[in-house]
Amino acid sequence: MKKKLIISLLTLAFAAPLLAQTWIWYPGDYELWLGNKMNNRRTERGTFFPPFWKMASHYVLVEFSKQIDLLQPEEIEIAVEGKYNVKLDGKLQFGAPKKLLLSAGKHSLNIKVHNQATPPAIFVKGKSVNTDASWKVTFEDKEWIDESGKASDTSATVYMAAGCWNFNTPQELPSQFRLAVEKQSAVSKKELASGELIDFGKETFGYIIIKGLTGDGIVNIYYGESPEEAQDTEHCETLDKLQIKGTSVINLATGVSTPLLNGEYTLDNNKAFRYVYVTTEKGVQFSDVSMLYEYMPEEYRGSFRCNDEEINKIWDVGAYTMHLTTREFFIDGIKRDRWVWSGDALQSYLMNYYLFFDSESVKRTIWLLRGKDPVTSHTNTIMDYSFYWFLSVYDYYMYTGDKAFVSQLYPRMQTMMEYVLGRTNKNGMVEGLTGDWIFIDWADGYLEKKGELSFEQVLFCKSLETMALCAKLVDDKEGQTKYNGLASALRAKLEPTFWNESKKAMVHGCMNGKQSEAVTRYSNMFSVFFNYLKDDQKQEIKHSVLLNDSIMKITTPYMRFYELEALCALGEQNAVMKEMKAYWGGMLREGATSFWEKYNPEDKGTQHLAMYGRPYGKSLCHAWGASPIYLLGKYYLGVTPVKEGYKEFAIKPVLGGLKWMEGDVPTPKGKIHIFMNKRFIKVVAGEGSGYLYFTTTRKPKVSVGKIEEVTKNSYRLWIDTKEEVIVKY
Repeated sequence: MKKKLIISLLTLAFAAPLLAQTWIWYPGDYELWLGNKMNNRRTERGTFFPPFWKMASHYVLVEFSKQIDLLQPEEIEIAVEGKYNVKLDGKLQFGAPKKLLLSAGKHSLNIKVHNQATPPAIFVKGKSVNTDASWKVTFEDKEWIDESGKASDTSATVYMAAGCWNFNTPQELPSQFRLAVEKQSAVSKKELASGELIDFGKETFGYIIIKGLTGDGIVNIYYGESPEEAQDTEHCETLDKLQIKGTSVINLATGVSTPLLNGEYTLDNNKAFRYVYVTTEKGVQFSDVSMLYEYMPEEYRGSFRCNDEEINKIWDVGAYTMHLTTREFFIDGIKRDRWVWSGDALQSYLMNYYLFFDSESVKRTIWLLRGKDPVTSHTNTIMDYSFYWFLSVYDYYMYTGDKAFVSQLYPRMQTMMEYVLGRTNKNGMVEGLTGDWIFIDWADGYLEKKGELSFEQVLFCKSLETMALCAKLVDDKEGQTKYNGLASALRAKLEPTFWNESKKAMVHGCMNGKQSEAVTRYSNMFSVFFNYLKDDQKQEIKHSVLLNDSIMKITTPYMRFYELEALCALGEQNAVMKEMKAYWGGMLREGATSFWEKYNPEDKGTQHLAMYGRPYGKSLCHAWGASPIYLLGKYYLGVTPVKEGYKEFAIKPVLGGLKWMEGDVPTPKGKIHIFMNKRFIKVVAGEGSGYLYFTTTRKPKVSVGKIEEVTKNSYRLWIDTKEEVIVKY
């Protein structure tokens, strides 16, 4: 399932290995700039539709510095995005040199860059002096000169390690980055009374190409994830209008005029669609409609196959959904918002670790969501989304082992948490205040958003625990003590405040010290896999909440993700397998070619397309719809990191009603391959070492190593070889 890559100057950044030199910038600045471009591409029926939240920007003046010790003279080449000067050993060099000869010995090299339009960035190439993440950068040098002309010999300047991605030649300007494209044709066309309906066969994303355009007049292009949407010219979510004037085309939404090249015109704004309905005024003709498919070149490093073809199809469609929503950043859905939302992104990260293992996209998205100080609102204005952002950082560390990233980000984690702590009540809990959006989920029923909500406190507590872990990682002992204390204090209040013994569950909330009568699934399922309750309480929750149809059902893949994770954590893989087939299989039976923002099996026909009070408001390609990728990788193949970056792993494969399964789970430098049926397990671990856990009523035998019995019928085997290990039972 590897996408064919089109290697070009603009897409080479994805394919090239990290070389000795690369473009560098202030960490997080390029990510903010690129994210601002993407988040502001949304349109609603041809109208610009910007995000709801504050947008940060890059620093316009940045100093780059490097301490150098050369054994012999060396000439370096300098490329810069912006206006710049070069200082060698404190002395300004004439003009803006593109080459500089360095003598043998120790040197201090400083390059200061100003760029209002795009992030200041530099590329230095020499035999040994090359730009990389070891360079230091600052946005204010805080130097001063006294009346005698003496410069300061001390500084309060805060330096950061340079940010970089994978732009590894002077010609690959970071500001010119574009996603890859390839031409694709429609699979069918249908002539209608007033236009032509074009079907591209499945959900897709890109730029429409119209060929054979002639005449003068208007061309209307209506996009749809369904034929109904494309043909509903008054209510479809996205559209374009073009005015043809002889040999030029004017995009009426943007006002941009473009010459026709041999009668062919490519739209300058990308859209999501499966169907396109094209109508024209009299006097305008066209011969064909095709597209430029736009995508992030990703390698499908994770895989899953089993005896159940429906589950295989669910994995494939989930992977395609994930690929469509993996763009410059991890976005929510490709049709409507096309924004970076923290709740959606957290799930994308987790699915990514079992599919692409694209660490750079995770880092870019985390930087973008955090923005810059001062903090004036929750992430995306949503309280729960701030907490998901904290959780994502330590998750990233555990899967990748990238301590440097956490160290860079930690100061912004601190200021974000200070904002949260400044909005707690007298009980040390969070409540929705003016300007806060309490989201939780889209629910088919009333969902109280006021007071002390148990769900928000559970997420808040986990965020404090995450802060303590990150503080320890960066050796902030004071912060570690502070956050551990706050987390322990809050956790001690969760059960007394929200647990209801008669209901055998955590209630939805508490108002003025009184528990609500309502029980919802959210805090209960998170408490299960966060391990916040005793084992007997978890089992009670399984029956009183998770398997109880009288509790308000979840109809979004967003929270089904966590509901099914909680059931898997309780050993209910057989039940979860049935739910995956019913829920995601249900979307496939409705004709889905990518997974949706929401699915209610009780809906019929075009009811499946409606949301937000709009007939086609629902996204039929939504990142959180791909959650089987994560569930199958973590809870069926059973692979998780125990120590950062898979230095130690755990493998706990569970068939969950399948006859056999096989797959790969990617790791930072390789993969772990699992095959399992009812008689044996095969494991090939590409890196690291760890335990394989399994259960059997028969006496097991192993090809390599020594099996330990943990409890009756439960065993483990330490794997520290790259050879295939076979356990038979």
